Parts: sequence; C-alpha cells; structure tokens
Amino acid sequence: MEDSPILYLSRQDVESAGITMPEIIGALEDMFLEKGAGRVEMPPKPGIHTRENAFIHAMPAYIPKLEAAGLKWVSGYPANQAKGLPYITGLLILNDPETGIPLAIMDCTWITAVRTGAATAIAAKHLARRDSATVGIVACGVQGRSNLEALACTHRIRKVRAYDISFDVARRYAREMEARLHLDIEPVRELSAAVRGLDIVVTSGPILKQPTPPIPAGWLASGAFASLVDFDSYWQGAALREADKLATDDLAQMRYYREEGYFRDTPDAYADLGEIVAGIKPGRETDAERTVSINLGLALDDLAAAIRVYRRARALKLGTELPA
Repeated sequence: MEDSPILYLSRQDVESAGITMPEIIGALEDMFLEKGAGRVEMPPKPGIHTRENAFIHAMPAYIPKLEAAGLKWVSGYPANQAKGLPYITGLLILNDPETGIPLAIMDCTWITAVRTGAATAIAAKHLARRDSATVGIVACGVQGRSNLEALACTHRIRKVRAYDISFDVARRYAREMEARLHLDIEPVRELSAAVRGLDIVVTSGPILKQPTPPIPAGWLASGAFASLVDFDSYWQGAALREADKLATDDLAQMRYYREEGYFRDTPDAYADLGEIVAGIKPGRETDAERTVSINLGLALDDLAAAIRVYRRARALKLGTELPA
C-alpha cells in the first residue's frame, strides 16, 4: 500500500483554519469529561533543560473519543524575549490511532496559546463565582491575551486591571485588548492593584523552578478565583494555603513536577479539572470560597485542539502535503 502524504501546517495555516475560542473551550470541556471518566491516555511530560529556567518538553496523548493521538514537542525559553524571539515554539505531530502513521505536522504556537486560555476559562466556569466581573491580568504577554479572551467567553467582565513588570507593555496590552474585546482595561503600576479585590486573577509569567514569589497571603479576596498559568512563580506558599480549594489540571503531572523540584512550598491539590468537570469532585460550593487552579498545560489540551485544526484544514485545503 502506498504511504499517504503528511500534511504540514504552518502557523499561518493553523490560524487560517479559523477555529474560534468558544470552539476550543468546548473541545477542552469535552476532553476533561473524558479525562474524568478515565478514557484518555497521557503520561507526565518528560523534558530536557539546556538553559536555566528553559525547557523542551515531549507531550504525548491519546483521546479515543476524538480519534486523536499525537505528540507536541515544545520549548519555553524566557530569555528569548530579550532577543526578539518568542518564548514558546514547537511542533505538533498527529498520528492515525488505527495505524500509527503520521497524519500531520503543525506549528504549535497558536494552539498552545489558545488551549491554555481555554483551560483557564473551564477552571473558572467551575471554580469562580458565576457573577465574577472583575479580572486581574499579571504578565501581559501571549497568555495574558489568550486567558482574557477565553474568560470573556464565559463571564460578563466589566473591569480588567493589567500589570506587567514593564508599564509600557501593560499600556500597550490595555490598548490592544480594549479594541479587540471591547472591555474596560486599566494598566496599573503596582502588582497588588491587579490582585487585591478582584474576582478573577490570572498570573502567566515565566515558569521558574526556584521562584521568589511576590504575591503574599492576604491579597486574594474572599470569594475570588486565581488561575496560575506559571506554576507557583508569582504566589507564595502562604497565599496558596489560604485557598479553600486548590485544584490542578492533572494530579499525576503535578506529582511528577514536585519530584523534579518544583512546588516546594505549594499545597497538594484536592482534585484535577477532569474530576471537577465530570462531577466526581466538587467545584465551587459557596460564594465565600477562595479557589485556585494551577494549570500545568496538558498534551490532552493540545490534541483536543489540534484534531479540530487538522480536520478543518483538510476541509479548507490548507497546508502543504509532504511525501511520507
């Protein structure tokens, strides 16, 4: 039998497929239901570390219901930003789950950004108050953008405060995201202004193995929800111990990272998002609870998004066919 060609999708091709944020949120919610029911396969992601605080990770996963199997090979290099290079880069490979034959190779930059925001939105649906209307964004990069876009799909946001170590970056973020999402966004000079008294807080700075977190106990308001996209880089252990419920997107992966030296002063999670979405463990139960979700980033997220990109790209005849 003649081998089928492999479809290559550049970043432009991936974005041109036109998958929307609500579609990605729906795809991930379906995936978390499958995860909660134990009907997926995903080992904790192994990685190599060629520079301090940098990583290159291999992220395999299989979602039988979606007929999606594959691997993301992704790097995160914080020092790239000073060189005018992206922090996150990589490729994603999809395989035919029936034969194992590669189907597609695609840029993973856009998928990584949107699926991370979508995971925050799903966590917020189950752990934030339904009437949450104010949001603090800490770190105004790619994830600051995708997380706010996703939250705007699940909550009626009326006020955003944006903080970055560079105030100019925060001001640019506010201008761009106000125009894009039609929200009231205020850039702030002090970190506390993007945390204190707000309903939802998202931190998305660089992931650090030995952080010196600046957010202390007492800043996260009663009834608030925080999404930690940067592990515990911004949050002191005492602040996280104030949470009535601290969740993660995958318990096994969090244990793996703890064994690798991360999360030295972070409490254990009571549940993962699959258990919460599937109703196996409770999400928010009272308006007064402080809730936190540490979203580590799952290969299952990537596969749930990538299979939709691949099928839409095939339908639209996007990409370049490579000989097998």
